[in-house]
Amino acid sequence: MTVLNHKPGDRGAARGDSREPLADHRAPRRLAAIAIATAATTATLLVLDLTWLGVVARDLYESSLGPLKRSDVFLPAVGLFYALYVTAIVTVAVLGATGPVAAARRGAALGLVAYGTYELTNWAVLRDWPALLVPIDIGWGVVLTAVAGLVGKLVYDSLHGDARVERAR
Repeated sequence: MTVLNHKPGDRGAARGDSREPLADHRAPRRLAAIAIATAATTATLLVLDLTWLGVVARDLYESSLGPLKRSDVFLPAVGLFYALYVTAIVTVAVLGATGPVAAARRGAALGLVAYGTYELTNWAVLRDWPALLVPIDIGWGVVLTAVAGLVGKLVYDSLHGDARVERAR
């Protein structure tokens, strides 16, 4: 006798076997949740980082970097950075975490590695890299990435209703 692992109405049950259903009806909902969470992560990252760079710490960067700074930012590099970094945050912190606290922790760890790599490399190889910026930028990267990961995870979980059920399994 064959034991079926399906609820009535599952496509696999109609075939009389124990294979998975032919189509996962949750996939479009999950993709939409990922897209919206990615947009929320991007918006959070941009608003916070541009506020930090353009308002809160602007004078610090002007006085510390002086002639090293461009008069205008190089937009292709900005776009590439944010695209890559948002992808990493969504992969590691939003989708890789079991809940909001874990997402914030994973974001903080990612921020420590990413901003630490940047700052310590600059400090190691650039003659006049200001040592004062190293702990400030690393700390900012930890906070920024933790918050962006947390917001993305909260949005994702609010839209992807199966998340709580799937974590319980």
